[in-house]
Amino acid sequence: MRTPLLTLVALLAVGAMTAAVAAPVTYDVDPDHTHPAFEADHFGGLSVWRGIFARTHGTIVLDKTGQSGSVDIHVDVSSVLTGQDQVDQVIKGPELFDTAKYPEFHYQGTLGGFKDGTPTTVTGSLTMHGVTKPLTLNIGSFKCMPHPLFKREVCGADASGMLMRDEYGMTSGKEYGFKMGVILHIQVEAIAEK
Repeated sequence: MRTPLLTLVALLAVGAMTAAVAAPVTYDVDPDHTHPAFEADHFGGLSVWRGIFARTHGTIVLDKTGQSGSVDIHVDVSSVLTGQDQVDQVIKGPELFDTAKYPEFHYQGTLGGFKDGTPTTVTGSLTMHGVTKPLTLNIGSFKCMPHPLFKREVCGADASGMLMRDEYGMTSGKEYGFKMGVILHIQVEAIAEK
């Protein structure tokens, strides 16, 4: 009678440990190490303009065992930096982002395409300038490790994708031949919640 009882207790303990290991982990995006960047055309191929958004927050949920997860990111559009103050003001103004009306972008997506335990894609939607459209990001690199300072796990990724800004109602420059495609490069680091 004792052996079956001990076996049952052991099985329950193993099951509880397995459930704890398999539980999804929530990571807070580190705003000091997360800066979405973009590349946009100037005058139909004359040059490529680049910029970053300096303020970002959000969460990433990752279930390594279940090979699933989600992304929920908010970007402060007024934090755009191109290296030219006048250009930054135009980008923030009514011709493009109109930050007075639309102060942030919001991206929500699902991690997928897991290979060797790490995701390779994010399938989701971007809300920008009052419009929501599907946007898939390809993850070029993804790594999790113990953070040497915070003593918690940190995960980082580099993702990229492309959108057409006129689909979001931002057509400024189109009449002068500006290409509407915008390439996104998003580097992100996120630290496991306590």
